[in-house]
Formats: sequence, structure tokens, C-alpha cells
Amino acid sequence: MANRKAVIIGAGPAGLTAAYEFLKRTDVKPVVLEKSDYMGGISRTVRYKGNRIDIGGHRFFSKVDRVMNWWLEILPIEGDAADSTQQISYQGKKRTLEAAGSGPDPKITDEVMLVRQRKSRIFFSRQFFDYPIRLSTETLTKLGLVKTVKIGISYVYAMLFPIQQEKNLEEFFINRFGRELYNTFFKSYTEKVWGIACNEISAEWGAQRIKGLSILKTITHIIKKQFNSTPGGISQKDVETSLIERFMYPKLGPGQMWEEVARRVQEQGAEINMFMDVQKIHAFGNRVIAVDAVDSRTNISTRYEGDFFFSTMPIQELMRALDPPPPAEIRAISDGLIYRDFITVGLLLDELKIKESSASGKKLIEDNWIYVQEPDVLVGRLQIFNNWSPYLVADPTKVWIGLEYFCFETDEFWKKSEAEILEIGKSEMVKLGIIEESKVLDGCVIRMPKTYPAYFGAYERFPQLRTWIQGYENLFLVGRNGMHKYNNQDHSMLTAMTAVDNIAAGRTDQSNIWAVNTEQEYHEEKEK
Repeated sequence: MANRKAVIIGAGPAGLTAAYEFLKRTDVKPVVLEKSDYMGGISRTVRYKGNRIDIGGHRFFSKVDRVMNWWLEILPIEGDAADSTQQISYQGKKRTLEAAGSGPDPKITDEVMLVRQRKSRIFFSRQFFDYPIRLSTETLTKLGLVKTVKIGISYVYAMLFPIQQEKNLEEFFINRFGRELYNTFFKSYTEKVWGIACNEISAEWGAQRIKGLSILKTITHIIKKQFNSTPGGISQKDVETSLIERFMYPKLGPGQMWEEVARRVQEQGAEINMFMDVQKIHAFGNRVIAVDAVDSRTNISTRYEGDFFFSTMPIQELMRALDPPPPAEIRAISDGLIYRDFITVGLLLDELKIKESSASGKKLIEDNWIYVQEPDVLVGRLQIFNNWSPYLVADPTKVWIGLEYFCFETDEFWKKSEAEILEIGKSEMVKLGIIEESKVLDGCVIRMPKTYPAYFGAYERFPQLRTWIQGYENLFLVGRNGMHKYNNQDHSMLTAMTAVDNIAAGRTDQSNIWAVNTEQEYHEEKEK
């Protein structure tokens, strides 16, 4: 059937991936409705006086070859990447990433993926510790004998007497790291992220994000490195996601990927309508028939009819927009879902106070981000944008950092003025000994609502809502907020790809979309 139309709510990774897949593989014309004035959702790049900010830090890495290939169709890998001859496969066909020396040069073109070394550490007790935590001689020396003994005893106890049937995130952590290590390196940061105690968060969050990580896995990974002199490829399929050491990254930040995808889909005939706030979703029987969206600039409402409807908007907002409305019990579940909001404070500096010597002779520490496990400050994580891509910084002699704060829109912190938040950010960095106030040149504040779908509140009843919403045969929920599922960027994309697969094949069962999960390689054909 020709001239079919898909209305896609949201121009983040899932929404734009769906649009691209429809154009590449079907006769369906995508129409994208985006509420904001930017592409990429939380995978956007914010520009500030020539500098660029990555909201949250986006590593372009996936164990799913289909996604890796997809990214490289949009932005090719840089030519001088040491392991750029790594082969990946998709549907039984090998594809070799650009051979060393043959890919684009980031000094010449912007249309390129950099290959970056991953380094992140924990800042605890005003000292740096490796992340994921490694019980190395350096770590144990910093912790001291008493603390080390407590960690060892509690870890052995957790291995011998694990908590049966983990009910919450605290128990999930304790089973893998022991209570002492959990209290030292996980509790404070995790509770900053979510705003509640770990014993009130579902263990499903751990299963979704870090299910394969443990002390044993970390030690095994280190031993393998010692006996393997050959550098691994980008795919790193035998490595837990939390332990990967290389990733790809667009030269100008994650938003560059999605701005380029948006350009391509529009060039191929798709519509992307900005500033469109979806306020009504009309259904008849078991099908959605149209959505009404209001242009926030003109207050004019437009109705968009279609054959298929994709939603990446928060489920809470989706359920409020449905007409006819859902049953009271279903609406109560969606109203009880909780989202964690996010603020990034960008600070431009002459230099950091903390310095380290390195083989390269650089004074700037090499971390991509730093987890702040200090209970006496609000900041949860620190990004150093120079180390994600030097092209994110307008002046390479300066240091451009991002301070990450997790909160609710109802919190007093969220409601503070930009000047007040900047002052808090600067004072906390000074307090931690990371910067000197006299070295701060400029700053900005970016607020991102509904960044993290939470695994508490009404979440335990979410399966009931999911079953009900799947009664609409042509409505597909994809992406992080669309599914209220803490997906990484690649798995948000994969949910959209799978939904388009289903439509192309005439399948109505959507269970394979919900089966997409953080650590799985999904249903790829593996080469023998």
C-alpha cells in the first residue's frame, strides 16, 4: 500500500531513527513533531559562545552491530584511529570500518567520528579512585588498612551469603560489591541521582543499567588486559558495557549526529515540524487516528492524521493527551510515574586547580567525567568537555567543564535563578579543591526536565499500563521516556528500528520492542 504516513512524536534518537528507517526501508512517509527548537532530545549539543555542551555525556558505543553501522553511515570514523580496521557484522554481512589512514581527518572536516579513550573516576574523600572501582594497591593505600579490611570482609560475606530475591537497588549493589564498598562508592552518588534512598528504588534499575558489573568481572577484565597485548576493536563485545575503554564520538558533540540525520530525512521527503506541542491523541476503537499539536510560537493547532503513530514523549503526558481518556486505574499509574530532572552548569576556566602529570606531558587531567561521591556537596558528576572532543572548546588553551545536578522540577534548587545556580556550582568546585574561583571566566546553566524515568513511585504497577496501551495496534512507544525505560542511546534507537521492522513485516506483536535491553546483543545473526 502506497502513501502511508507515520506520525512520530519527538525528534530525539528514537524518533529520528524511526524516520530514517521508514524512508530507507518502506513506503511510509514520516512526519516528525518536535516540541523544542533542537534535534536530539537529551542527546543534543548546546552551543554557548562558541563552546559546546554535551548534556550528560554520550558515548557512541554499542554491542549491536546494526547500530554501529547505522552511526557510521551518518558520520564516518576518523582515519588515524588505531583500531579502525575493526570488523563488525550485521545480518551476516561483514563490514570493515574505515581502514587506518583512509578515513576523514577531523582537522579538515567536521563530518567525522572521533575514537576516544574512556576514563572516568570517583572523587571520594578529596581523592581520585578508578571507576569501575578496582581493588588495586593504589586504591587500597588510599582507603587505609581498616577500611580495606572492612571492604574485604563484607565482600566475602556477600559472596557466601547473598541476599535472596533482591527487592531493591541497595540489595542489588550489596550482592555484587558488599555492604562496605556499596556505602563507600555507590550510595551517595546514586541517591544524588534519584533523590531517594537506594532501598526505595527497584532492583530493576540495576538489572537495566549494570547487571553484568561486579568486582569479579572487573578483576577478570584487568587480568585479560595484562595478558593481551593486541588492542581490542571498537566493538568490545566481550567486555561489560561499564568497562569499555574506547568509544566513538562526533567531532562536534552528540547533537551533530541528530542534526545530520534530521537534514537527511528532510532531504528525502520527511517533514520535521518544530515547536509542536502534542496536546490531543485521538483514538477510535483499537487504533489511533490523529494527533492535535499546537505551535508554541503562534498558538495555532494542527491535526495530523496517519496510519502509524510513534511516541517518544513521556508516558505520563501521552496518557493525559489520549482521547478518549484511559480508565481511571491506568491514569492513576501514569500520574504516579516519576521523572528525575537535570541541570548542567557550564564553567569556562583558565585551568583546573587539580593537575596530574601524564605520559603526554599534559597538565589537564584525562577524565571524561568524574563521579562526585562527596555527601557535603550537591554536584553529582563533573564532565571535562576538552576530553570528549577538543573541538567542543572554542579556545583550546581554556578548560570547559560541566557540573551535573540531579533534582525534581519542584525542588528549590531547580527554581533558583541562573546566577544563583552558577554561584553554587563555583563555590562547590572551590570547596572540593577542583578549581580556583579566580580562574573562572564565564558560565551558563542548562535545564533538562524529565531526563531520567524513575524506577520507583507507581513503577511497580507499570506492566499493567504497558499491557493496556498495547491494545492500540498502530501506536508504538519507543525511546527512553516513550517506554519509561532507562535505555542508553543505542537501545533507544534499536526500539525504533524494531518497531519499523514489525511494520515492514506486517507483525502486530510488539513484545520484541520491549525486549530490547541494555546488555543484550539482540537478535543479530552471529557469524560462525
